[in-house]
Amino acid sequence: MKTPRYASQRKLGINMTPMIDVVFLLIIFFLVSSHLVRQEMQIELPLPIAKSGADDVLEEVPRVTLNIKSDGQILLAGREIAIERLAARLKELREAEGDQLEVRIRTSREAAYTFVEPILTSCTQVGIWNVTFAVYSQERNP
Repeated sequence: MKTPRYASQRKLGINMTPMIDVVFLLIIFFLVSSHLVRQEMQIELPLPIAKSGADDVLEEVPRVTLNIKSDGQILLAGREIAIERLAARLKELREAEGDQLEVRIRTSREAAYTFVEPILTSCTQVGIWNVTFAVYSQERNP
């Protein structure tokens, strides 16, 4: 019995579909993550005014922003978080991002220090030493 010979009519090539899918997923990820970062900074807070300080330098340091409203409400990534859960959440973020994690505190100038102190204590418990405060410069905002 003679076996048939099938001539290969297909050309060998690279299937681009999976690569295009991955590129689209990366684009969507970066769009969503950049939207969340902008959303954190758009919360209207009357920041304190400082006489001295450094401008925000675009560094490649991972950063998490905590917003404190004048009534003591703490927002992490735009969502309210209880002070009891803050240390555990910061520990998770530090393990995910590494030792260089920066915590930026944006607090209302009407907020009492009693709302800020537990945040600093939580950062210390977790081992986060890079803590900065967002303020307005006195020269720019008299």
